[in-house]
Order: sequence, then C-alpha cells, then structure tokens
Amino acid sequence: MFENLPALASDPILGLSIDFKKDTNPAKIDLGVGVYKDEQGNTPILKSVVAAQKQLMETETSKVYITPQGVQGFIDGMLDLILGKGSQVLLANRVAAVQAPGGCGALRILAELLKRCNSDTKVWVSDPTWANHIPLIGNAGLEIATYPYFDKATASIKFDEMMDCLAQVKKGDVVLLHGCCHNPTGADLTKEQWQAVAKLANKVGFLPFIDIAYQGFGEGLEEDAYGVRLMAESVPEMIIAASCSKNFGLYRERVGLAALITHDSANRDIVQSQIQSVARGIYSMPPSYGGALVDIILANDDLNSLWQREVTEMRERMIQLRKLLVDNLAAQGASKDFSFINQQKGMFSFLCISPEQVRKLRDESSVYFVDSSRVNIAGINTKNVEVLAAAIAGVL
Repeated sequence: MFENLPALASDPILGLSIDFKKDTNPAKIDLGVGVYKDEQGNTPILKSVVAAQKQLMETETSKVYITPQGVQGFIDGMLDLILGKGSQVLLANRVAAVQAPGGCGALRILAELLKRCNSDTKVWVSDPTWANHIPLIGNAGLEIATYPYFDKATASIKFDEMMDCLAQVKKGDVVLLHGCCHNPTGADLTKEQWQAVAKLANKVGFLPFIDIAYQGFGEGLEEDAYGVRLMAESVPEMIIAASCSKNFGLYRERVGLAALITHDSANRDIVQSQIQSVARGIYSMPPSYGGALVDIILANDDLNSLWQREVTEMRERMIQLRKLLVDNLAAQGASKDFSFINQQKGMFSFLCISPEQVRKLRDESSVYFVDSSRVNIAGINTKNVEVLAAAIAGVL
C-alpha cells in the first residue's frame, strides 16, 4: 500500500534547518527557524516558567486526563490577557474556548469548525502570510484565497489595495488577520487601519479570524492586543487562535488557545459543545503540562510580574538588534536603504531581497534563511551582526 505514496519535498524551513546542521562553516548563521535566541544563541527557559514548573511538581497529585476543553485556569487567564479583563464579550459570556496543542492546533480545530458551519467557506489570507497557515486551514477542506498586504518594492503595507480587495469578499467569508508582529513581514496595521478594517468587517459581513502568536513582542502586551480587542468589541462574531510558544517560550510544550466570540451567550454554549467535539475527534484531550504552567504564571502576581519583565526584555532586545543590523548595513555601504527594518515589529522582518540573493548568501556565506527573505531577528547577536551585514551588502 505505502509504495503508492509519492515522495514529498522537504518543508522549506525544516529543510533549511537540516542544511544548516550539515554546514561545517564555524561562522554559519541561522536566521530561519522562528525561535527566540539570547546573545549566546540559546533558547532559554524563562525564569517564570522554571518557577511554575517547580510549583507544579510540588502540587500536582494526579496524571488523570483533563477535560476536553483543557485547563480552565489557562483558558480564563489567556482570555483576560488577549481580550482584557474588562472585556464586554467576556462579561456577556459570549466566548467559547478550548486549550489546543499549540497555535497550530488552534488554527486547525477552528478550521474544522468552520467546515462544519459551511463546507463552502472561503478563507482569505494575507499575501504573504505564514506558510503553515495554508496547509493548516486548507487541509481541513476550506478554500484559500489571498488579499494584497505587503509590497516588497517599498517595504510597506498595501493598505488601499487590501481594503479594496476585502470590500469585495462575500458575506460569510473568513478573513485571517495577524494580531501583531506579522509573520513573515513584521509589518503591522496601525490603530487607524485596524479601525478601518473593523468598520469594513461590519459593512461587508465577513468573519474576522485573528491569529495572535507574538503578543508582547511588538510594542507591549497591552498595546499588541489593540487590534483583537477592537475587533472583539466591534463585530458580532469572530474567531481567535493564540499561541504560548513565543511569549512564554513554551515551544515544545505546544500550548495554544482556540476561541470564538458568538453573538449571544445561548449560541456560545452551542459553539462550546461543537468546538469540544471537533477537538475530541482529532486528539481527544489536550496535554495538561504547558497549560498548567501558563495558568500558574498568570494567576500568581509575583510570577506574572516576572514573566512580564521577561517579555519586555525579549522585546527590547529584538528592537535593539533591529537597530544594530540597520546601522551595520549602513556602515558596510549597503546599496539599499534598510531603515524600514526599524519600523517592523516582532521576531521577523522581510529583507526585501531576491530569492537569488538569499541563495547566494547561503552558498557563499553560510547565512541561512528562507527564499522569501524572511529573517528571524532574534537569531542576530553582537558577534555575528557585522559578518551578516557584510554578507548582505555583498550580494546587493
């Protein structure tokens, strides 16, 4: 039977990681995989997470299954973090939610629920978007379409083109928006642009689908939630996928949240039963460990404060790395103005160079990132930035 399966090409990012490991150049630089790294190139366990692990080990008394919706304290804490403790949709009991296996799991079970609602649902994603959005949503059987978002020539958002496109989508279509720190471009909507999109959502009747995976990495935990909170208070229904991989550093624990805002509390109970049914049919019960850690951190004032300081440190370091890269590119006499990198937010930026130049960097300088020119800013440090800038300037 299995001999009938065709071989598939390697995932672009995972394949890049394999090539990087094989490279024997001691000066090689990995800017591909999206994980936060410190100055030494390590992905540390946050101090708040270490403390939560200790507390969990001392207090956990059973390894019995948790409920299908997940750790309730995790769900409540994450909803407060994303929507705000005074959110009207929370107070009105209009939010259904489950803990999911990472942000990817959240995206997939939400896509499966959309399929249950309407098998002909079309989901609009930004051009470009995070590559895994396409299989996670499309493999559920939903049609994928794209709306204009980023112009490589000007390193800016095509907002007018984006709005013209979204004005033409059908009522009931789904529009996927990045809550903050757009992956892969790092180019985020302004408050005024979010307001315009929320107004258009109500006018057209499309369903906003917000993926928020980097809250706290842009401008701050509260500031980065502006778009999702505005939309939640503006539209009758929306869906949210959230991840704890980046801002809690829980990459391998796979902790995420799938949430749906319904038009009233009665419909919320129906949707809650449906999303739990979807989850039950895919993985039965979610893993407890990561969700329990987040619950402990968010519920404990001291640990919450420590975690917020750690998020601030990571964000500020990435802002400094952006400036360091831009300054070094200018010092190397780069023929392109890269100052736009300082305006982009979060872990990623588009360098806006060609795939050929990207491959030349890989072949000649052992600098690894994907052909789109998306780079992981957190992969830069004070030891490699000058070499990196010189290599980039050399291929222009």
